[in-house]
Amino acid sequence: MSNFLKNLRLFLPKRMVGVDIGTSAIKIVEVSHWGHGKTLENYGQITSGAIYKDSPLAIERSSRVLASDFVPLAIKGILEEAKIKTKEAIFSIPDFYTFCTSFDIPPMPENEIAGAVQYNASQYVTLPIKEVTLDWQIISGNPGGSTPLKIFLVAVPNQVIQEYQAIAKNAGLELYAMEAEATAIARALVKNNKKTVCVMDIGVQSSTVNIVDAGILKRSYSFNFQSAKPGDLEFWAAPLVMELKNISAEFLQSEQKQVEEYYITGGTANLPGLQDYLTKALGKTVVVPNCFADFLYPPILESKLRQMAPSFSAAIGVALGGLEIP
Repeated sequence: MSNFLKNLRLFLPKRMVGVDIGTSAIKIVEVSHWGHGKTLENYGQITSGAIYKDSPLAIERSSRVLASDFVPLAIKGILEEAKIKTKEAIFSIPDFYTFCTSFDIPPMPENEIAGAVQYNASQYVTLPIKEVTLDWQIISGNPGGSTPLKIFLVAVPNQVIQEYQAIAKNAGLELYAMEAEATAIARALVKNNKKTVCVMDIGVQSSTVNIVDAGILKRSYSFNFQSAKPGDLEFWAAPLVMELKNISAEFLQSEQKQVEEYYITGGTANLPGLQDYLTKALGKTVVVPNCFADFLYPPILESKLRQMAPSFSAAIGVALGGLEIP
């Protein structure tokens, strides 16, 4: 569980709302659990071009500003339409608002790690450290041991956190936590998979590739690759294949581990022919995972939820984090 969740955890709720504010749609889920069982209570979404004040295609990623007047109203509308009563919510922070990296630090006692992470973060994060909130976890090695520790770091601008806090308040929600989209998607789709999996989240304006090894997020890359438009599938997907091969090769060289499977998620994951094309181009198993698969819900929703699942991975992931399901 991320430090955001640890720091804000005051109790163990039975229900949680997950909110994912994307560039073209807002997705919300309400989930619950009893023991080890999970139930999808409600879900809803709204598609709109008014989520951001300026074009998400702006060169500076930080220039993407949420429409603070429209977004809370849209969230309220979804909550009302879906009849969601739970107030505790976790928001997924999109990849274009976060900076992710991993690095090694020397062996050291646990009480010295936070200071070492802070020092090293200043070498990787482009913004002044005082202007960001850091979230990190140890992905290999043990505190006090004799081998280096590998750290996975997420930095989020404080301004973004303040914007999300204001949106939650104005939408009538109690902000339980915020979490990077990459971490949420890894939890929703790969947590119990012991293989080395490369997860592609193909968004409307940008895409993220995450490598999850034995359930632990170890790499996260964001790059400009947009959802498909009508046309030649192979021509559109070729740059993605090249990116995936390069990322997989870098991971093999640095970690001595082969990517064993590829997952595709995001709204484009269901594009006809994409899964088969990637399977052939990559020479590995390519899966479109269903983030709702382990949930209880009315059987009549099976077909609809399977189609919608790739778009809801981040919302499901943050909600699961709040429930702390083993």
